[in-house]
Amino acid sequence: MLEGMYSAAAGMAAQQQRLDALSNDVANVGTVGYRRQRIAFRDLVYSPSGPGGQAGVMEGAGAAAVTIGRGGAGATYKSTGAPLDVAIEGDAYLQVRRPDGTTALTRNGALTLDVNRRLLADGLPLQPPVRIPDGVDERQVTIAPDGRVLAEGGRQIGRITLFSVRASDRLMPVGGNLFVTTDASGPATRAGADATLRQGVVESSDVDLGDVMADMIVTQRAYQLASRAISTQDEMAQIANGVKR
Repeated sequence: MLEGMYSAAAGMAAQQQRLDALSNDVANVGTVGYRRQRIAFRDLVYSPSGPGGQAGVMEGAGAAAVTIGRGGAGATYKSTGAPLDVAIEGDAYLQVRRPDGTTALTRNGALTLDVNRRLLADGLPLQPPVRIPDGVDERQVTIAPDGRVLAEGGRQIGRITLFSVRASDRLMPVGGNLFVTTDASGPATRAGADATLRQGVVESSDVDLGDVMADMIVTQRAYQLASRAISTQDEMAQIANGVKR
């Protein structure tokens, strides 16, 4: 009987993890370049049925939630007209340097300038760095599809480098719309010619609010059912104890 409680409790924990992921998606529906989390479920350990059980029957210990990566479909582009805004076309990322000296990847192309006139993504300097020279009006800057940064008159003043990984759905999120590589994703390398930039637009979040709200309702109902299963198991245990007396 306790096994039933354990399985139901595991189900509640799994549904809670999925609900947390969906809530995070809702919170980032307006975040530039955000990719929704993809949650799946896996079976926990199975063991042979206990004494008196049917031969050959295995009893499960419930389910657990597991993150299987990030979404990549359904994102759209929004025109901003800002010369430093870029959207990435293709499975590629901008690379930034974090305060601790390590690098991370992001698809947030809403670029800005710091006091040293370096280009920033998510508030962090691009890596390799790109600097707009003094005297160059950033409003007159052109960013070519291949990443070349051009001043007025076509003079090249830098290049934005795009990076890709072998398995982008295996990147590990570290907050702030940033990702770091893992053994499963492979290292970040320079992206090929199929990854390009579009100036004056940004990539919107790929979160469909209607789908997410529907998933949240389903998840809440599943959580309630698992909770009710625990209550039922508890009532059965009370009946069994009463019979013993």
